[in-house]
Amino acid sequence: MKLPRRQFLHLAAGAAALPAVSRIARAQAYPSRPVRIVVGFPAGGGTDIVARLIGQWLSERLGQSFIIDNRPGANTIVATEAVARAQPDGYTLLTVGPGNAINSTLYDKLNYNLARDFVMVAGLNYSPLVLEINPAIPANSVAELIARAKANPGKMSMASFGTGSISHLAGELFKMTSDVDMVHVPYRGGAPAVTDLIGGQVQVYFDNLPGSIEYIKSGKVRALAVTSASLRKHCRRGEKGAQ
Repeated sequence: MKLPRRQFLHLAAGAAALPAVSRIARAQAYPSRPVRIVVGFPAGGGTDIVARLIGQWLSERLGQSFIIDNRPGANTIVATEAVARAQPDGYTLLTVGPGNAINSTLYDKLNYNLARDFVMVAGLNYSPLVLEINPAIPANSVAELIARAKANPGKMSMASFGTGSISHLAGELFKMTSDVDMVHVPYRGGAPAVTDLIGGQVQVYFDNLPGSIEYIKSGKVRALAVTSASLRKHCRRGEKGAQ
C-alpha cells in the first residue's frame, strides 16, 4: 500500500468533514499528536485486524501514534455517532464498511448522515465473506450443508457480526436461495461470533476473510465457500489496489 504522505495528510485532514478545517490542517504539521482510528467492532475481528495493521503502518511512516479505539454496538452505529460528534480536525478517523451503508438504508433516523458528515480518506482492503462451519458438522461442501439444514429445519444456528451487517444479509440470502431454516444469532462483532462457532454454540457463520483465516488454516473452522467468483482473482485485485 503506497499512499503518498502528502495525499494522506490532505485526505486525513478532512476526514471528519469540514472543508475549512481541511485547509487549516494542511497548513500545519500533521499529525502533531496521536490520531484515533475508531472501529465499530470488538478487538480481534476482521475490521479490527485491518485497522491495527494500517495504524502500525501509518505510525511508522508519519512518526506519530495511531491508536485503535474499539466501540462496538448497533452494527457500527455507536462508533459512527462518536466520530460524527468528534472535532473535525483530522485526529479522529473511522473505519467504514458495508454495515455503515446498510444502516443508512435500514434506519430512518440516525444522528449523522454518512454521505454528508464524512469524507473518505482511502480504501484499505478488499475481502470476500467466507461461509464456514464448526468442524463437528458432517458437511464438506455447500450442498452437504444445505442437505443437513433441510433435514433439521430450525435446529441449526447461523452467527453474524451484527443485525443488519453484511454477515447477516449474506446469511439471510443464503437461507432464501437455499430454502433452509436456520436461527440467526447476532453478535457484537466478528471475534465473539467466531469464538462461539469454534466452541460449537453456533454452527454456521459468514465471516470476512481476515477475521477467520488463521482459524481456517488451523482447522478450528471449516471453510466451504467464499462470496466471490474467484478468491485468488479477488486477492490479486486487492494486492494491486493496495500498491
